[in-house]
Amino acid sequence: MAITAALVKELRDSTGAGMMDAKKALTETNGDMEAAVDWLRTKGLAKAAKKSGRTAAEGLVAVVVDGGKGVAVEVNSETDFVGKNAEFQEMVGGIANTALGVADVDALKAADMGGKSVEAVITDKIATIGENMSVRRMAALEGETVISYVHNAATAGMGKIGVLVAMTGGDEAFGKQVAMHIAAVNPAAFSEADMDASVVEKEKQVQMDIARESGKPEAVIEKMIVGRMKKFVAEATLLNQAFVVNPDLTVEAAAKEAGATITGFVRLEVGEGIEVEKEDFAAEVAKAAQG
Repeated sequence: MAITAALVKELRDSTGAGMMDAKKALTETNGDMEAAVDWLRTKGLAKAAKKSGRTAAEGLVAVVVDGGKGVAVEVNSETDFVGKNAEFQEMVGGIANTALGVADVDALKAADMGGKSVEAVITDKIATIGENMSVRRMAALEGETVISYVHNAATAGMGKIGVLVAMTGGDEAFGKQVAMHIAAVNPAAFSEADMDASVVEKEKQVQMDIARESGKPEAVIEKMIVGRMKKFVAEATLLNQAFVVNPDLTVEAAAKEAGATITGFVRLEVGEGIEVEKEDFAAEVAKAAQG
């Protein structure tokens, strides 16, 4: 029987197995879907399916720098406990090093890591550790100098927040200060030119509505909005933020004093943007009783 892409997809969707594992299972069972599911279960590869519905919002961000290139990778798990597991940490470190050679997270999942794809390595680890896991995001940054920083580190090069800073000039000590600033303040954008126009417009509309509640004339409101939007941009963009090390200077001004020009940054925080469904204990017991 011909093993079609549609069959492989159907088996992947029903078991959570990796693409190559699903294809092999179908090949071994001559396209018999039920037998392929059993084959995967026998090999321990379908165990991941039972975990795949669980929210993986914990884990680690790993950062790696090689010359003028740095990468940050977020690998999620269900519990913070797994993030402290040496086996999990070793896997995350390997994934981050693999990320240096790829362009995006999809390419990373398909990339070779010790003879298996990263996706297959993750699947194997789900089976052995017993928690849902995923490579959620990666970001790369290039520059004359790239500095990395990890906040709340679990081990070297990985923790809850990973930051990369690219710059020309300056020294590593200043770059580390900027990275720590980014970790703490979490800029929404690098500069005003990089801000999402829809976010800026929404904030402007909100401020106008607030100002109109005061009953002031439109001409006065327009002047008020100019000042408020200037403050909004200053607080949201890295270059215009007050530098945490010296709040009398903006980050851009501090860089100038240090003989540096900051050219970009990356900040990844574990679980950022993931909604975690919470159940109370009674609901959890009732759910378990229902099977």
